[in-house]
Amino acid sequence: VQLQASGGGSVRAGGSLRLSCAAEGHPFSRLGIGWFRQAPGKEREFVAGISRGGTVTHSEDSDKGRFTISRDNAKNTAYLQMNSLKPEDTANYYCAVKMILTGPYVYWGQGTLVTVSS
Repeated sequence: VQLQASGGGSVRAGGSLRLSCAAEGHPFSRLGIGWFRQAPGKEREFVAGISRGGTVTHSEDSDKGRFTISRDNAKNTAYLQMNSLKPEDTANYYCAVKMILTGPYVYWGQGTLVTVSS
């Protein structure tokens, strides 16, 4: 499975970005998709996930409504809509996929950088 994340960039605090994750090499509708991020000097952390059935899970922070994950199976693409961005959201954002609902994320994209200035 090959993943291509895009949509990162530089925004001011309070702004919005929509990240995209395009997948190929496996029937997209059968994949669970996750978004993760890694800030400089910090460990990678889970942001949000969406199962092949459309069930969504969020991290505590994205659960506050700022981040929304979605998928478009017709376009083989998943999205992460990020609103009310804060400087602490600055990180490399990665998408990943899993084949099994309760299994690990096994394929990872290259990351897209999000920089939020105050």
